[in-house]
Amino acid sequence: MWDWLVYAALIVGALAVLGGFALLAVRVLQAWRSFRRLRRHVFRDLDSVAEKVEATLDKIAAASDRELAASVVRLRSSLAQLAVLREAVDEALAVVPRL
Repeated sequence: MWDWLVYAALIVGALAVLGGFALLAVRVLQAWRSFRRLRRHVFRDLDSVAEKVEATLDKIAAASDRELAASVVRLRSSLAQLAVLREAVDEALAVVPRL
């Protein structure tokens, strides 16, 4: 009489173990898919960040080139003014010894 109860308990236990393994397999598969998706998104986002960094560096280089060109223009202007002032000082010193 108790035999069928033992067999029923064994069957329920076996089904519980099989259900646990099935749930474990499903969760592992979900985790693997999530990991692949995360990896794909991370690399895509890293590529996007790298492109933005390169674009920013190009803009900085272009701005630096413009600033450098403007500085060169100012330097040439200052050198021209210095040459004019030196000529004026040389003329003034040439006149002073005569006096």
